[in-house]
This record gives sequence, structure tokens and C-alpha cells, in this order.
Amino acid sequence: MWVDGSFSWIDGTWERSLRYKEGTLITRVTLKQSDLQLELYLEEGVHHLHDIFLRSLTVKNRADRPREVRVFLSFDIHVTDSDKGVTAIYYPPFGGVIHYKKDRYFLIGGRSEDGGLYQYAVGVIEFGDHVGAWKDAEDGDLNMNPVAHGSVDSVISVRFAVPASGESRGWFWIVAGKNRADLKTLRQIIQEETEASLLHEAEAYSRAWGTKSEIQFGAMPDDIVRMFGTSLHVLHSQIDARGAIIASCDSDILRFNRDTYSYMWPRDGALVAMGLDAAGYHQVTRRFFGFCRDLITDEGFLYQKYNPDGSWGSTWHPWIDREGRFQYPIQEDETALVLYSLWNHYDIEQDIEFIAPLYEPFVCTAADFLVGYRDPETGLPAPSYDLWEEKRGISTFTAAAVYGALQAAVHFADLFGDDERMKTYGDAAREVKEAILTHLFDAEHGRFCKMVQYDRDGTLQKDPALDSSVYGIFEFGVLPPGDARVVSTMTALESALWVKSPVGGMARYQDDYYQRVSDDIATVPGNPWPICTLWLADWYIANNKQLDRGIELMRWVANHASQARLIPEQVHPFTSAPLSVSPLTWSHSQFNLTVIRYLNLLNNIEICPSCGLPLHRKTHATHM
Repeated sequence: MWVDGSFSWIDGTWERSLRYKEGTLITRVTLKQSDLQLELYLEEGVHHLHDIFLRSLTVKNRADRPREVRVFLSFDIHVTDSDKGVTAIYYPPFGGVIHYKKDRYFLIGGRSEDGGLYQYAVGVIEFGDHVGAWKDAEDGDLNMNPVAHGSVDSVISVRFAVPASGESRGWFWIVAGKNRADLKTLRQIIQEETEASLLHEAEAYSRAWGTKSEIQFGAMPDDIVRMFGTSLHVLHSQIDARGAIIASCDSDILRFNRDTYSYMWPRDGALVAMGLDAAGYHQVTRRFFGFCRDLITDEGFLYQKYNPDGSWGSTWHPWIDREGRFQYPIQEDETALVLYSLWNHYDIEQDIEFIAPLYEPFVCTAADFLVGYRDPETGLPAPSYDLWEEKRGISTFTAAAVYGALQAAVHFADLFGDDERMKTYGDAAREVKEAILTHLFDAEHGRFCKMVQYDRDGTLQKDPALDSSVYGIFEFGVLPPGDARVVSTMTALESALWVKSPVGGMARYQDDYYQRVSDDIATVPGNPWPICTLWLADWYIANNKQLDRGIELMRWVANHASQARLIPEQVHPFTSAPLSVSPLTWSHSQFNLTVIRYLNLLNNIEICPSCGLPLHRKTHATHM
């Protein structure tokens, strides 16, 4: 930002407010700088049909004299995940700057009511002593360098003539394509339809998409209802057109381990699909299940994670164990949960035409693997990595997920009249349940343990650590939530894992090292995680006791979301600041799933005998 000979980046000296427009994915940003006597009002979003990012900008002049204001937009991206071999050029036919490499093209442009692009500059960045074109903006003028290649960035400016105590409006946009022809088509769309019209269309579509849900909230607190609506839109934003549901698009985590969460973990995807199906967004989840059908291996399992295009994602799981013996680098619950979630989808939607093509290639392939990948002596699943992706063994969560998945396979086999498989899957499910109750319940402590592991002589050893994921015992139907063993387990978890600082919330497990900010384990067993807090809420709700506690826990999550209602993976145990990635797709899905479960219970989880719909559905109300 340049005005009156002074330049300022939008940094900590500006007062900032970032929120979504209610019921949409359109961002509304307010920026104020009292020393410059300027206010900026932005609205921005991505068009639902065209690969166009649009930003509307209103510049308000708080001075009592007319002023020229120059607004700069810096653009620095790694194309195809690389800073090498990229070209940035000013392209006069499109009136903007293009960044391209191979078949990835980006066009950056803008205008105000007073004219189009004012100045531009492209340069080399992150190489030698080259700091980048962005630095050239700080004197208010750009050097108009038209081309650079290698590791590049660019900056453009738009000039606003703002009247005294008045305002002026402008627009910036970024379009993406695979070649110049794509950019030309999209540039013409912007010119013909105008930026304002396209942004209005994007807002209208987003608002309509968010109202597809038929949930009746009744007396649910407003903060929970608003969080539910935002969560739906966040989930929508994290789903690839081909069906991949990514864990998070937040790149801040790069500073921690030089990788991102922009992968599809089958576990996260399966649980997100359950939340979307519960809210009525079945068309979205069908793409996810089709995506997983194409990924499952001949052996019958899914790998740890995938890129959105279906290619194998990065991993830290080896193909050999500590003794050098072959092992599958998997978390078995990921395969199980997709199968479990698929039955949940069918149970709600009853779309037999969709399910039939998935039965043999996915359902049976996965279920056969779950049946065979077991210890013949104990009946437990064979070892794999736990859902936290840290320890290899037989975790209670994974074993419970396998049980739930085998029960789902029984239902599918029954649906298709496959009696032989129905018996095979049913027998395996019963054996897994019996093995869970025999080997994973710790009688000494009166609760389920985190996992069991084989020592060097082949003896099973219990890991008695308190881990919030043990909630899977009731979540996947091994035992009812009111069973004494479940009650004692959940009571112990809440007592040990609830963070004792004023922030509160549930930790993953005792002495959690990931993103740790305190060594005071007695007070902070680990950073509070929204999903773990919601699992506790699920138990209170499922157990039909202390429903007010369920509301408290949901409100805890809503109150620890960001200003824009983005729920992080973790929360700082002393400041409440978001930690790790934000948003975490799983956090938003779990929030909505917990809300719907509460509403189900509030309505006695009954189906309307007249219309066959759950009592909290809007369409049910029309039949009353």
C-alpha cells in the first residue's frame, strides 16, 4: 500500500478482521491503518464453475483531502511444487502477469474504477542474493521488468483516485489453466461478465449449497449452529473434484517438517464422509468412495495417504520391521474405516445402484483382507501403525474399527444375497470382538488399554497408556456406551486427559510430544485436540447422560475456533491459539457429526412412521 509518499505492507501495524460472509465461502476482510488514514474492505472467493479467484477491494479515505492510493499484489508460488524452471512474464494481450511451468499457468491481474493495471515487475527470488520483485514495491513504483525465469516472483499495482472522505473500488483476480488458451478463455469471461457479477454468482452458489442440509436445530445454541454452517463450507472447500478429501490446505506446517497435510488420508476421508452423509451431502461422498475403490491394492488395503490425483503420498512407514522382516506400511484402521463409512452411506441413502459396482472390487476386497490379516492364535488384527501414525501394534481403536468394518461387510453381503461371505465376515467379526474383550481390556486398571504389542519372544504386552482413541470401543459397536467397561474407560480418559489449564479440552494421550508447548504433564498431558474433545461429547450423548456436558464440549470447540470459525488440529493449552494446521477437515466433520448425534438423541433417534425420515429433517416437518 502506497499513499502520500509512504509505503506499508499489510502487516502487524494494521488492524485486521477476517470472517466468512454468513452462510457462504466468501471471505470478508476489514483492514485499518490509522496512521495512513486508510481502510480497506475486501470480499474474495473462488468461482464455482471457473478456475478464477476474485477479490473485490474498496479503499476508504479517512483524510479530508483527495489522495492517490496505490495497491500492490505480490505473487510468489512454487509451480508443481517446485521453485525451479518457472517463467514469469508480463503479457500485454491479457493485461496481466503470467507464471507458468509445463502445463500449469497462472494469470494475475487487476483494475480500479480509474483504469487497469498501473505497473508491474517480475524478478528472481530465493536464489543467490536475489530477494525478489516484491522489494521493488517499497518505493511506490515498479521497474516494469517484463520477464524472469528460474525461481521467480512478481508484483503488480493498481492506482486508485480516492476523493476526500470518500471511497474507490477495484478488483484483483488470479486465473488458473493448463495453457494460454485456458487463460484467454477465462480472461474473456472476466471481461464479459465483470468481476462483480462473477463474485456475486460465487456467493449465491455457496449460499445455496450450504442450505441443502435439512437439519432442524431447534433450541441448539446459536454459536453451535453458526459453527455447523461454516463447517459444511469448510468441508466443501477441502474436497477435490475427483473425490479426494484432503486433511488440510494450511501450509504453515511446512515449518515443522517440510511437508503439508494436503493429502488424502483414507481415515480422515472416511470420517469426513460420515459427517457429510449425516448432513445430507451424499453426492459429494459418492466421489470419495469411488476414489477409494480405484486406490485399493490387490492385497485389499489402502496405504497411509495419497495425493489428490490418487498417486501415493509421502510416508514415514517402512516396509520392514526392526528385525528386518517384511511388513505392510499401513494403518489398518484406514482400510476398515472406509468400508465402515461406506455402509453408513448406504444405510442413510439406500442408493443400491451406486453400491452395486463397489461390492466386489472394494467391499469384498477390503473385507477379505481384514479377515485374513489377523493373528490366528488370538483372533486380533495383525500389527499395524495406530491412528496417530506413531506406534506399531494392535491398538484398541484399530481393532474396534476392524470389527465395525466386518459388521458392515456382513450387511453388504446380506444385501447382495452373498450367504457364504456373510458367514465368513460374521464369524471373523465375532472372533475379533472376543479377542478385543480378552486381550485389550486391562482388568488390573479396569479399562481398555491403548494397544498390545508383541515383544521379542512373541508375548503380547499391554500398553496401559490412557489414549482418547479408545473411544472406538463404543463408536464402532464393540460394546454399548453404557457398558461398565466403557464407562470406566471414558471416566478414566476424561480424568487423566482433560487439560488442567484454564483453556481445558481433551489431549490425545498422556505425555503427547507432537507440537508440545509444556513439560508439565500433570497440568498439560498434551495439547487439547478438538476431535478428542468431541469424542468425549459423543460418549456423553450416546450414553444419554449429562447432555448438558455434551453441549458444553461442543461449545468449547466452537469457542476455540478462529475468528473465521476455522477449527484447528490442536489448541495452545495456555493461550487458546491454534496449533499445527487450521482448518483441520476432520475437526470440522467431527463437530458436525457430534451435533447431529445430539439432535438425533434429542429426538429419541426415532424415524417418522409417516415419511420414514429422521425427526430432525426439515422434510419430515412437512409431513407432520
